[in-house]
Amino acid sequence: MAGVAPTFRPRELLIHSPDGKTRTLPLDRDRFTVGRSSASELCYPDDAGLSRQHLAIEKSGDQWLVRDLKSKNGTFVNGARITEPHTLGPDDRVTAGHLTIEFAEKISVPANTVVFVEGATSTPVSTTASTNLQGLLNQDKDESGAPMKALIRAGRELSGNMPLDELFKLIMNLSLEAVGASRGVLMTLEGDDLVVRAAHGEGFRISSAVRDRVINEKTSLLVRDARLDEAFAGRMSIVQQQIRSMLAVPLQTDDRVIGLIYLDSPHFVHEFTKDDLNLLTVMANVAAIRIEHTRLAEVEQAERLHAKELEQAAEIQRRLLPAAAPTVPGVDLAGYNAPCRTVGGDYYDFMIYPDGRVAILVGDVAGKGMPAALLMSSLQARVQVLFDDPVDLAALVTRLNRIITSNCPSNRFISFFFGVLDPKTGELAYVNAGHNPPLLARREGSVEKLDCTGLILGIMAAARYEQKTVTLEPGDAVVLFSDGVTEASRPDKDEEFGEDRLAELFSKLRNEPAQAIIEAINQQVTEFTVGSPPADDITLVIAKRLPIQ
Repeated sequence: MAGVAPTFRPRELLIHSPDGKTRTLPLDRDRFTVGRSSASELCYPDDAGLSRQHLAIEKSGDQWLVRDLKSKNGTFVNGARITEPHTLGPDDRVTAGHLTIEFAEKISVPANTVVFVEGATSTPVSTTASTNLQGLLNQDKDESGAPMKALIRAGRELSGNMPLDELFKLIMNLSLEAVGASRGVLMTLEGDDLVVRAAHGEGFRISSAVRDRVINEKTSLLVRDARLDEAFAGRMSIVQQQIRSMLAVPLQTDDRVIGLIYLDSPHFVHEFTKDDLNLLTVMANVAAIRIEHTRLAEVEQAERLHAKELEQAAEIQRRLLPAAAPTVPGVDLAGYNAPCRTVGGDYYDFMIYPDGRVAILVGDVAGKGMPAALLMSSLQARVQVLFDDPVDLAALVTRLNRIITSNCPSNRFISFFFGVLDPKTGELAYVNAGHNPPLLARREGSVEKLDCTGLILGIMAAARYEQKTVTLEPGDAVVLFSDGVTEASRPDKDEEFGEDRLAELFSKLRNEPAQAIIEAINQQVTEFTVGSPPADDITLVIAKRLPIQ
């Protein structure tokens, strides 16, 4: 008789990102949303393949569903795009943007060197001793001795240029030698996790009760014989390792714990004493201060170098963009770019041809910061070479896409608009490779969109593009823009500036000079976002056909 298949009861989400990292999220609520918006429970603002609100994972009875929230690039389950809510099974893999999401029935355990095991929290008996840094500092001179306080004072004055990796190893070796331990591990707090920085020995299994007292209560612990101590005698993890005597002390500055040092001695190689505990506690204080000084010095040096490099990169990028719009008879032109970081991935340019035509170009590289800026500079260089003779715009963009696809990382792509305007006839020939549709405002006030004519660049080498034309009558104007304009949002609620608001504003401003239109749009975006810093690069280009004189 066939058995009944067990019900699939996932307990966590595993989110795999392109950098090879996996994020584990317990399924402790009934609904999760994924997207670039900060309002999403799973927020990935740098994944340009995601929409602001991309998908939702929802509980329905004993099952879980995935629902696409009308995303731009779609949600896929096992490679198939979904249009309706999809019930998820144990082998399903959800793909959105550059993320892959799957379920797990068991809580995963990272493969760390150290595992913390649950231990008893009862009051320790006589084989366990404890102390703390403040108590040592408050002891009388005769009780603690001048060397102890001298060591503390000297430690607080110490600073050095030793790299952190070497410093961790040195502290570990000094600790082992000071108390005669046979094994030891030094760990630092990185967020909520303890990360191993140096170790002598392997396979450490430390009681979570020890960890919590050291970290949370800033207590140093000595266990003289774990097999006799009622708090540890029943712990198989301790018994199996034949751990008898152990020390655990916080890496503590004045009032902050940044990690811990754990030492033990299987087989009673050496029985630790209260003096060992006191000495290791003070040494850990000295070590913690030195670690913080070294870490701060390394961070400051790295930040200074990074800031200098970014300033130089920003200056180079500014020189790649037009210093000012060119003067072209019959056309009023203006352009604007503002990266949300020091450098950005937006691009715009103008190109003047001998016959009087002018090319208008706008690009938006997926992502932000230095990677996007590098791709932007590569795009600018290729455009300057390829587009010197715009006879067949579709063929030029097709060739540009093949080059970019062969060199662009798999998680990067570029939306691109290329138009050539003839001021004499008003004819605008263009190719729109997945960019935001520019808006064309007619003189009488109506607004049209110049829709896409092909895929974004860098996705498919075999993609083909179509050239379209539209005629600008005298007084008509076109605005090209990047996502930073329409996706600008309020800090107090999830509302975007949007294309409709931009179209209405552009229609009202159509009779103004090109530069005045850009300034007015920027002002409206700033007021809409209540002056909060932009979340994306902002680019605007205006081309307005002047009345015939």
